Amino acid sequence: MVAADLVAWAKQSYIRVLELNIRPSVQRLLCRKLYLFQQDNARPHTAKITKTWLRTKCVPVLEWLAASSDLSPIENIWRILKRNMAQHRPRNIQQLQDYLRQEWEKNSTDTLSRLVSSMPICLAAVIRRKGDVISW
Repeated sequence: MVAADLVAWAKQSYIRVLELNIRPSVQRLLCRKLYLFQQDNARPHTAKITKTWLRTKCVPVLEWLAASSDLSPIENIWRILKRNMAQHRPRNIQQLQDYLRQEWEKNSTDTLSRLVSSMPICLAAVIRRKGDVISW
């Protein structure tokens, strides 16, 4: 597979993930409240096909700055998983996958809700710091 094929595959895969997950997640987590969908600027997220899909499905998207991973709730989840991972030493890929799945299931809804709820405070901190990096 050449790089261009890989990029096209990633874009289509991302659309499939959105199709399967975005509406059920919004309904389960937000109970039909108003929301903004946040994603970073990875190629599959900014692709024309993705933007068109989100627009046609009426998904409100929060525009995201290019270098703002410190604001992304998912980046904070990865940090939490990595920190917890330091306490475990998987011996193979299967053990790693099993552990990550268990940790994700254990923490995801509660932790994500807390991280997402803290977004207004974090955004205010970024504004106070005139765009500088913040730590959560």
